[in-house]
Amino acid sequence: MPEQDGTARPRPAATVMLLRPAPGGTAAGGRVAADRGGGPVEVLLMRRVRSMGFAPGAYVFPGGGVDERDADGGIPWTGPAPEEWARTLGTDVREARALVCAAVRETFEETGVLLASEPERAGERAITLDTTSEDWERDRLGLIDRSRSFTEVLSGRGLVLRSEWLRAWSRWITPRAQPRRYDTWFFAAELPPGQTSRDVGGEADLTAWTDPSLVAAEWEAGRMPMLPPTVVTCAELAACRTLDGVRKARRDIVPFEPDVREVNGQVRVVAPDGVDYPLPKPGAAP
Repeated sequence: MPEQDGTARPRPAATVMLLRPAPGGTAAGGRVAADRGGGPVEVLLMRRVRSMGFAPGAYVFPGGGVDERDADGGIPWTGPAPEEWARTLGTDVREARALVCAAVRETFEETGVLLASEPERAGERAITLDTTSEDWERDRLGLIDRSRSFTEVLSGRGLVLRSEWLRAWSRWITPRAQPRRYDTWFFAAELPPGQTSRDVGGEADLTAWTDPSLVAAEWEAGRMPMLPPTVVTCAELAACRTLDGVRKARRDIVPFEPDVREVNGQVRVVAPDGVDYPLPKPGAAP
């Protein structure tokens, strides 16, 4: 439904910057330091297939729109409660629950990485999940075609969504000039121990662990097309340098709708830091 002024109403969405220590990190004492979060960090980027109606060919983080079943109050959950997430994200409780669930669900659908585990018991560590088996693949495909809900998948396996593994990072709203608009909450999450990302196809034709400090140069050279929020977020991750830096970064989640203006005769999107970027082509949106 459009807004009163005729512009498209933004659809709620969630996206996740999936992070891991860079292999062979040498900062602060070698790989051991990297495993503790003191070494260089990598982020997972996906290249969307060119047939997609939204951001075709662009490098993005895993994520997507909220499904109405993501707000299901019965989903098994640990970590901050939906009420606390509502305060952090600036939403009501129902939408906060839906956004957190969508972030975890979409990450699993698009990468095979699941931010969930068995409930932890006193004196025991949660068992590392292996989501590469045929039965897990059936569940993943069932989520994609909506024949299964995320609540059913987790509850049926005795698992809990680990909301404490997510960190709220930012919120971007597509400029009003765009025909397709999203209100997207960005989250950071570290790759769970024992899990690996998979190239599962579908919306992306390539997934790659990437040094975020290299993204800006690749984007400027035209080798990594991406939307302004992705470029800006990678620059923010690069400024943190390490997983520990990401964990300690102070973030205020306030909605930001990029400013669209003409700069030197070209229409540009102006980011929060004042840097301007090319306006996405019609059909694409931050």
